[in-house]
Amino acid sequence: MNNPIRKLLWVAPGDPEKSLDSATWLDTSGELNQSGWNVTLLAVGDGKSKTLKGVHVYGVPRPEIYLMRQFVFHARALSYIYRRLNSTDVVLFHSMSAPWMLALAMLMRLQKRRRPALVMDTRTVDMAPASRGRWKDSVRRNYHAFVEKSVNRWVDGRLAITPRMAAYVNIPHEKLWGVWPSGVNAELFQTARSARTWPASGAPIQLVYVGVLNYERNLMNLSSAVVKANAEGAQIAFSMIGDGNQKDELEKFAATTDGCVRVLPRVDHSQVPGVLSRAHIGVLPFPDEEKFQVSSPIKLFEYMASGLPILATRIACHTDVIGDGDYVIWMEGSDEESLLAALRQVWKKSDELCGMGGRAAIASKAWTWSESARKLKTALETGLDNLAIRKA
Repeated sequence: MNNPIRKLLWVAPGDPEKSLDSATWLDTSGELNQSGWNVTLLAVGDGKSKTLKGVHVYGVPRPEIYLMRQFVFHARALSYIYRRLNSTDVVLFHSMSAPWMLALAMLMRLQKRRRPALVMDTRTVDMAPASRGRWKDSVRRNYHAFVEKSVNRWVDGRLAITPRMAAYVNIPHEKLWGVWPSGVNAELFQTARSARTWPASGAPIQLVYVGVLNYERNLMNLSSAVVKANAEGAQIAFSMIGDGNQKDELEKFAATTDGCVRVLPRVDHSQVPGVLSRAHIGVLPFPDEEKFQVSSPIKLFEYMASGLPILATRIACHTDVIGDGDYVIWMEGSDEESLLAALRQVWKKSDELCGMGGRAAIASKAWTWSESARKLKTALETGLDNLAIRKA
């Protein structure tokens, strides 16, 4: 007998067609749909249903007004969910949605409803340093602290991006349904590998960073180290693609570097392979701080799948993936001198980059969205089975 199809409503308050994290929702949902689940994403949109990458997406309208946009989005999402409670097995959401899901949980208890299960997935923590003092950062930091302290009392289950994350936010063992990391669409990113032209001996080496251009990402130190490496005789160019709170400062610095450091606008996720095809090394210069240690670096997987060697700091989220892989040049610290030392190695290894990139592509096969979705499927199904036993 075939197992019944289970229904998942996934609250994802972003734009799945534009967000750099869209693969987390779309690629994973597509894989779940192929393995016996029926997934609907509730994402930002125009109030209509559509299909993206084979996934049913309902676009929830919201105004673009800070704070107000979340209230409106979630009020409309709750209305959609409430009308479908009896046909839904799991409502999956992230910390941004927790207060509204708490309201749903209270209503379900008043009505003595046994389904659906409410499950919160934690994939990131607040990145802004407390010392910076911006009021938006303070609001965000206090919000996440409140959610993590209160959510375990009323959700049916928790998921996390890594075991380190589960420990960091103190998810109780009995609430933890499972861990599922980030991944990569290998087919999409292998096009970058086939389109790449490797540098001839002595030709400039192109470094690339795709992601958030925020202070805590350590991009200014790397930019400065690139300039110093070139002053020593290397030919290295560094391109940063994205947006963030340090973008203006990075642009001002880049304007003084005669083009060896560039800051480019963010691109939709579908365009990232094209960006990576023009690069020779993918960089991840993050400092050794707990908020990075607990993550699962999706850009690392995308760099690998596109056949790029990796230039990365030797921190837990990178070493957990790469291990003793020979496709990486390690930055032993996040300070400028450590980054400069690694860049000297980059220049010395220019003739080895093609082979390193090939080995990175092979290693990426262990980190596909298919593998990640398999872990999520197991976590959801095991969690539902255990929940049914407890409620029996």
